[in-house]
Amino acid sequence: MKADLFVTCLIDMFFPEVGESVVRVLRRAGVELDFPAGQTCCGQPLFNTGFRRAARPQAARTLEVLEGRSRPVIVPSGSCAGMIRQGYLELFHDDAEMLARARRLAERTFEFSEFLVDVLGWEPVAGKGAGLVYHAGCHLQRGLGIDAAPRALLSRAGGEPVAALEAECCGFGGAFSAEHDDISSAMLARRMEQIAAAGAAHVVGSDVGCLMHIEGGLRRCGSPVRCLHLAQVLDGWGEGLA
Repeated sequence: MKADLFVTCLIDMFFPEVGESVVRVLRRAGVELDFPAGQTCCGQPLFNTGFRRAARPQAARTLEVLEGRSRPVIVPSGSCAGMIRQGYLELFHDDAEMLARARRLAERTFEFSEFLVDVLGWEPVAGKGAGLVYHAGCHLQRGLGIDAAPRALLSRAGGEPVAALEAECCGFGGAFSAEHDDISSAMLARRMEQIAAAGAAHVVGSDVGCLMHIEGGLRRCGSPVRCLHLAQVLDGWGEGLA
């Protein structure tokens, strides 16, 4: 199967090793992957902070880069996948032509774990690891309704059922963590307590935004626990986020 990768800003700029793991895993799953040149931010930060007019050119750019081919688009982020699948429909609701283009792209856009499980039916090689705890990102679990796929992949890759943290926000929320630092910090502190109680060695998630936020909290409190993107676990683990 041929597919396109939309790698996301945070992975591209800060965590390229996650993108490399995504590529290796998809290739092992039999996907002939392409990386459309010219992709930039999907427009989610502006959209989420209320700057809808400014977000439209970024969204239009993403449509221009990704449309024109019938192959699936794979996004290793629940939040960015949600923006393309749901946010664009809201952003262009008053423009019939752009809305039609957005719907066509939304129909063939898939989050990473969703594509592996629901489209390919792929299973990783069973591992023998332990000490994984799963953080379900809000956009992935609540926004897109994707929950079973990442858990199934992790359970097989880790060689045992994977523990899960309580279903609540880590406090990142993109610009939310900057605009409402006191609330964000309190939410993160609660997450740190839950991670410590779980006794895990690694926190695994599907959004590097959440993982970056959690990793920062772990390091500041001197915890040895490290964060991994799902793709890194499927790729044979690793050293965590840099």
